[in-house]
Amino acid sequence: MTTKSTTKTRNLCVILGDQLSENISSFEGFDKKKDSILMMEVLDEIEYVNHHKKKLVLIFSAMRHFAEDLRKKGFNVIYVEFDDSKSSFTKELERQCGIHKPEKIVVTHPGEYRVLVEIKKWNDFLKIPTLILEDTRFFCQISEFNEWAEGRKELRMETFYQMMRKKYKILLDEKGGPIGGKWNYDVKNRKRLPKDIGVIPEPLAHKPDKITQSIIEKLKEKFSNHFGEIEPFWFAVTRDEAQKSLDDFLENRLDLFGPYEDAMAQNEKFLFHSVLSMYLNIGLLNPRDVIQKILEKKSIPIESIEGFVRQILGWREYVRGVYWHYMPKYNESNFFEAKKKLPDFYWTGETEMNCVKTCIEQTIQESYAHHIQRLMVTGNFALIAGLNPKEVCDWYLSVYADAFEWVELPNTHGMILYADGGILGSKPYAASGNYINKMSDYCKGCKYDVKKKDGKDACPFNYLYWDFFLKNQKKLEKNPRLWTVFSTIKKMSKEKKEQIASDSAEFLKKI
Repeated sequence: MTTKSTTKTRNLCVILGDQLSENISSFEGFDKKKDSILMMEVLDEIEYVNHHKKKLVLIFSAMRHFAEDLRKKGFNVIYVEFDDSKSSFTKELERQCGIHKPEKIVVTHPGEYRVLVEIKKWNDFLKIPTLILEDTRFFCQISEFNEWAEGRKELRMETFYQMMRKKYKILLDEKGGPIGGKWNYDVKNRKRLPKDIGVIPEPLAHKPDKITQSIIEKLKEKFSNHFGEIEPFWFAVTRDEAQKSLDDFLENRLDLFGPYEDAMAQNEKFLFHSVLSMYLNIGLLNPRDVIQKILEKKSIPIESIEGFVRQILGWREYVRGVYWHYMPKYNESNFFEAKKKLPDFYWTGETEMNCVKTCIEQTIQESYAHHIQRLMVTGNFALIAGLNPKEVCDWYLSVYADAFEWVELPNTHGMILYADGGILGSKPYAASGNYINKMSDYCKGCKYDVKKKDGKDACPFNYLYWDFFLKNQKKLEKNPRLWTVFSTIKKMSKEKKEQIASDSAEFLKKI
C-alpha cells in the first residue's frame, strides 16, 4: 500500500530504513505544515544480497511502526510498501516527486557507500536540490575521524577509543584519567562459562502485532527463497519495545556480560549479550541514551561497564570511521589472495564441524550470533581456509539482522579476514581448535578430535591453522605479534609440513 500526501511539499525528507529516529538530522527545521516525509521499501534493497527473512521483517515492521508513530504526531508521511514500489530509491523518488513536486529533497547521510553514490545523483537526475546532512546519531563525525586518521601509520582502535572517552568525559576520574586506573578491561573479559552458571535469562521476546504479522505473511509469499527462518519472530520493532529490551539487559545480563563476553556454549544462543546492536543500527535506540543508562548502573563491575561502553563508543564508532575513510576501495583488497568459494554449509549448516554447525544453525534460526561466534568460529574458518573475501562479506551482510555495510564490511573484511592487510587489526585472528575448545563446549559433541593435530579424525581447525601460516609466511613472518607462531614453524620438520598441507588439501577438496 502507498500512502500519499495531500499537502503541497516544500522539503521532502527521505528517511531510510536504518534512520528510524526523530533525532535524525534531516528532521532539523522540519515544518509539519510545509514539509513531508518519504519512506520507501524498494526491491533493490531487498534483493542486493540474500537478506535473512527475520532481518527483512525487522526493518519493514520497524519502518511501518515508525511511520505510524510520526503520523500520530502530526507529520505528513508518504509511505511506499514493497508491493507498490519501483525497483530503486531513485526510481521511486522520481515517481513521488512527480506527484508532490517538492522544492528540495533532504536526507541524512546513509550508512552504505553504494546508497550515497545513488543519492548524489538525485540533484542532477531529478533537477531538484538535494541536501545531504551529517548523521549526528554518531559520536564521531566522518570529517572528525578523517582528521584523526590523517598522517597516522596505524589507526588503532584503542587510541581512538581513549580520545572518545576524553572528549565525552565518559568513565573518567577527577583528574581526567580512566576510572579504575585502566582504559581497557579486555583482559578480564575472556572467561569460559562455568558449569554451575545456572539459568541465563534470555533476551526479552516481543509478540508480533498485526503490522508485523502481515509483513511475515507477505514475505513468506513473495520472498520464500531468502535465507533463514522467519518464525518465531521476537525482535523489537518500536522504540518502546527496544527500550524494554535495553532495560531487560541492564537488569538481567549486564553484570556478567564483561567476564563472559568471549564465551560460547552449545545450548546458549545469547549468554549475557545485549542483542541490542540491531536496534542501535536502525535507530530504535540512540547510542548516547544507551551509554547514559549503562553509566547509571553504579553497582555493576567495571569490566562489564567498560566492556559494553567500549563496544559502542569505541569499536562501533571506529569501524564506521574506517569504512568511510577508505571507501570505495576498501573492499577491493585481498591481502592473502584468497579465492576459494564459500562452502554451501554456510547457507545450510550441514557440516560435521560441530562449532561451525552450531553457529550457522543459530544464525539460520535467529539472524544473530555474538561477536566471538562470528570472529572465532565462522570467521576463523573462512580466514584459515582461504575463502574469497567478497563472498564471505556478502554472507555476513546477508544473514545478520544488525548487518549494514558500514559496520559489517570493516568487521568482516578487516577484522575477520585481514583482507585489508592490517588497516583494522594488528594481526590475523587465526586460531586452532584449542581456542574453540578453551572458550566453549562445542568440541564435546564433534565428530573430529580437537586434541589430534593431523589425520582424518583431527579437528580441521588444527591443520588448517598451520597451513594458513605456512602459505602466508612471507607476508606475516615480520609481524611482531606472530613471532611465537613462526618460531614454532622454524622447528617443524619437512614431513610435518607436508602432512599439514596434505590434510588441508584433502579436507578443502571435500567442501
